[in-house]
Amino acid sequence: MSNILLVLSSILVGVFLQRIKEFPTDAPKALNAYLIYVVLPAVSLLYISKLELSPSLLLPISVAWIIFSLSWVLFGYLGKKLGWKRNTIGCLIICGGLSNTGFVGYPIIEAIYGAEGLKIAVLVDQPGSFLVVSSLAIIVASLYGVEKMRKRDISKRMLVFPPFLFFLMALLLNVFQVEIRGVVQEILESFAATLTPIALIAVGLQIKIKLNDIKDNFLWYGLIHKLLLVPTVIFLVYFWLLRPEGEQNLIFKVSVMEAAMAPMITSSIIATNYNLRPKLASLLVGIGIPLSFLTLTGWYYLLEYFR
Repeated sequence: MSNILLVLSSILVGVFLQRIKEFPTDAPKALNAYLIYVVLPAVSLLYISKLELSPSLLLPISVAWIIFSLSWVLFGYLGKKLGWKRNTIGCLIICGGLSNTGFVGYPIIEAIYGAEGLKIAVLVDQPGSFLVVSSLAIIVASLYGVEKMRKRDISKRMLVFPPFLFFLMALLLNVFQVEIRGVVQEILESFAATLTPIALIAVGLQIKIKLNDIKDNFLWYGLIHKLLLVPTVIFLVYFWLLRPEGEQNLIFKVSVMEAAMAPMITSSIIATNYNLRPKLASLLVGIGIPLSFLTLTGWYYLLEYFR
């Protein structure tokens, strides 16, 4: 419960800071840079390096890849057919294709399904969502950003994107069984602990909700896609694959609930960094998180039929 309150209060702090004249107007860019160059690499080193690698991880991990691929195909097709601006398409793909599987997902899953559910949530988040946001999301941002880039330049940008670079480093540490501990672990944990409040304050600083913003069809396209369509696809696919019972039932439930989470905070950071409708990206996260508490309740009661 405290984590969820932290999420909401951090957004409200960001909204409040907008009213302070002395507060720098470019603060969100500075905060986003700190997150990308310091915090996300720390998170990668902490968690990916300690993950147990095995074939049983494939189903939970696949959730993030299915969601992002679906978003890319759907919004890419609709955007081209309906003549949407490229930065709008890119924003909807990235924010609609990435679930907040960690900072909102972890406390909710642990509260509902306990420690065993949390273990599955980590699999959905770390090698799933975290790898997608560090690779595919950067490719999409480069393709749909204002600046047109060659394939070679896109590959280079992805490889030098700090979270992805440190993901590869953490993976090597994992493969060679090099354990991070002691003072280094404590320092990384301190940086990682700042992710949720700093990221959400940055989101709150960019939320200026006006009536016209709520009337924006693209906001609702993104939220309906993320909160309803995406989890429905995972529900149907995983129900068919798992025929949920026993341990597989828990994998099924956690996978659907994680798919139903609001857009990932980091998706808003990337969209803002690449100038992909920053305001829309902030609204998708800022409105999506509180709204998701209502839709998640509905998904929870639906899944309770599968005991």
